[in-house]
Amino acid sequence: MAHLIKIGNSQGIRIPKSLIQQAHLEGKELDIQVVNQGILVTPSKKPRENWQKAIETILATNGLDATDSEWLDASLTSDDDLEW
Repeated sequence: MAHLIKIGNSQGIRIPKSLIQQAHLEGKELDIQVVNQGILVTPSKKPRENWQKAIETILATNGLDATDSEWLDASLTSDDDLEW
């Protein structure tokens, strides 16, 4: 069972280690949403997370070289700046 605890002027949730391990939340940044009179806690998903490692693995598996890898660190852009 989780408990609310006072942290300064706020409150925090103390979650048992076993629940954190079961939900694979240890050491992760979390998203918190209010849903149906409760709270949903999920790990944050970041765009392109782990892409670089996956691409390097695929290239290495196929005997290719990642000499043109500068695009792997490119920041995400939005379509707002494009003219259609």
